[in-house]
Amino acid sequence: MKALILAAGYGTRVYPLTMDLPKALLPVAGKPVINYLVEEIEQTGRVDDIFVVTNNKFFDQFEDWMQQLDVRMGIEILNDGTDYNENRLGAIGDIALTIEKANLKDNLLVAASDNIFGFSFKKLCRFYEEQQTDCITVRVLEDVRKLRTTGVAELDDAFRVISFTEKPESPRSTLACPPVYIFRNDTLPLIGEYLRRGGNPDAPGFFIEWLVGQKPVHAFQFDEPRYNIGDLELYRAVCSVFEQNVAEPTSKGCVNHA
Repeated sequence: MKALILAAGYGTRVYPLTMDLPKALLPVAGKPVINYLVEEIEQTGRVDDIFVVTNNKFFDQFEDWMQQLDVRMGIEILNDGTDYNENRLGAIGDIALTIEKANLKDNLLVAASDNIFGFSFKKLCRFYEEQQTDCITVRVLEDVRKLRTTGVAELDDAFRVISFTEKPESPRSTLACPPVYIFRNDTLPLIGEYLRRGGNPDAPGFFIEWLVGQKPVHAFQFDEPRYNIGDLELYRAVCSVFEQNVAEPTSKGCVNHA
């Protein structure tokens, strides 16, 4: 299995902190946000290479970051060639670019770089191996306003996705889909097909919404916290939670920032 970390955004909602620093490299409790992802991916024991796709503006910073890592996996930084938020490729566009540039043929774990997840990626991989289908992740989210800003799934009793809507005005369930997915290798060509048909290249959930109509997709449900570095206020809140947990290792005070 390969892994892809999406880090080509410009972090405009976290200005001024991200005017010259990508969100993924912002520190949380003494280490960059992206390091939490790399650690989880490494602990799966199934991934041999990680690709990080970023933009031209932040490419050199990710190259420098990579040189400081001590991991057993191969890591490659890819430049999507964009320089401004206005001409960004979108997350799905960056996935397609990575598949083409790296000539990916393996199963692919995809995660957004501006999130910290409390659940075990190793358990997600086990679930994927049991299902042998494309897999998304879901977590119960009761706030309807927040549900309208994310992907929302409906599942049957076997955890198969029976409907999925990205940013629904009227959510049909309380199962929010954070940006962590595992795609089968035979699904990777479908990403290019989706884009050629005029699919929205932005949030990955738009591709999931289309994919559910093409082939079986299952959902790994977790209850652990998910921390989203979506804007400046959320970033400060996440830092506060993690700094408190470092000071008080036995604290149970983690809250969800979905």
